[in-house]
This record gives sequence, structure tokens and C-alpha cells, in this order.
Amino acid sequence: MKKLLRNTLRSSFVQRAVGVLAAEYLRFVWRTNRFTFDPPDVYERVEPQIPAIFAFWHGQHFLTPFIKNKDRYKARVLISRHRDGEFNAIAAERLGIGTIRGSGDHGGAFHRKGGVGAFKEMVRTLQDGCNVALTADVPKRSRVAGLGIIMLARESGRPIMPFAMATSRFVRLKNWDRTTINLPFGRGALVGIKEIHVPADADAATMEALRQELEDTLNEATRRAYAQLGRPGPEDA
Repeated sequence: MKKLLRNTLRSSFVQRAVGVLAAEYLRFVWRTNRFTFDPPDVYERVEPQIPAIFAFWHGQHFLTPFIKNKDRYKARVLISRHRDGEFNAIAAERLGIGTIRGSGDHGGAFHRKGGVGAFKEMVRTLQDGCNVALTADVPKRSRVAGLGIIMLARESGRPIMPFAMATSRFVRLKNWDRTTINLPFGRGALVGIKEIHVPADADAATMEALRQELEDTLNEATRRAYAQLGRPGPEDA
């Protein structure tokens, strides 16, 4: 039975169907929630900084494609090569976001799961004037930012834009990243506190300090987003 289910999920037809349905569901959620922005001029502040590296927490990422509110904004998102990543990649591309396939941060060990190639591709993407989006967590360690995204900012010279998105109606799973499935017909909040710049000559101590700053900023943005909606954040789950 498990083998049958595994083979079914690996079917390209099933993966595409699930990805398309997920994308259209998320589009429906976005259109039926009334979003506020913190700060209100967040787009005016971000636009002069692009191309940039957009960072968010794993499990809070489903609505992030919709920050791309203009067709001229170009963006690609890092998605793992794991089977589950296929659904995410199809959904992202359906929503107008390009994809980069490879590993996330493993304590800087980019050689795993195609990480070196993905890292180089992210650098090239930024050099070409296209934004890059990725989760900041160390895999399987919720709300712990890895050094990988700091290394990307140092190598590319582009700023990190940490942000959080939340909705007033949701279902939260009891898994490692406390995945939040956003629901329609509610209110939403997008919070972006500040950008983080990484100097090209940043040493190990500076890198660690900026990694901690990114982690703190993402946690504060997430807390503020849920607080504005009067709902408990994932840290309270």
C-alpha cells in the first residue's frame, strides 16, 4: 500500500494536478483576504533595493508568491529536489514565480542535494536583476536561521529583505515547522521591518551576528503580523 501511494505521488500527472490545485486555492485565499501592510509604504521602501533576497520562515510561506504585485518584478524561489518540492515548484510557476532547485542551508554544507549548483544559480539570478526568495530556516529546525542566506548576501552584494505574512483564519499543523495553511474570507497582514546588508568582507563573527539579526527580525515580523490580526503566532502553538 505504501509503495502504491509513493508511486502515485511520483506520477507527473498527479504532481501537476496537485500543484495546479494548490496554486489556484492560494490565489483564492489571497483574493478573499483583506491585507494590510506594515509599514504602509513597504513597497516604496523595497523597490529601490531590488534585486533583493526575500527571506521568510518555512511553514509560513504559502502566500509569499503574492508579494510580487507587478508583472515587471521578476522573482525565483529556491525549492528542494525532494518529492514534495515538485508540488511546490509547479504551484510557484503557476503563480508566476520561477524556481531554482536545490538544497537549503545545512550549516553551510552546500554540497548536499545540489546545493553548490543552486547557490551559484541564485548568485547569477541576482546578478541578472531578478529577486530571489527562500526560507531562512536550517532544515528541520524551526525558527533557526542558517548561514546560507547570509553567505548569499555576502557573495551577491544584495540586501536581505525579511518579511512575514499571516491571515486571521488558518489551520496550523503539529509538525516541525508548525505549517500554517491559510484559509479564505479573513484578514491578512504583511510585515517587513528592515533590510539586512552583509559586507563583502564580513568575517565569521560578523556573519554570525547578522545571522542572529536575521533570525530575530523574522521572529519579530512574524509576531507582529499575527498580533495585528489578534491571533496566536506559530511560536505559541
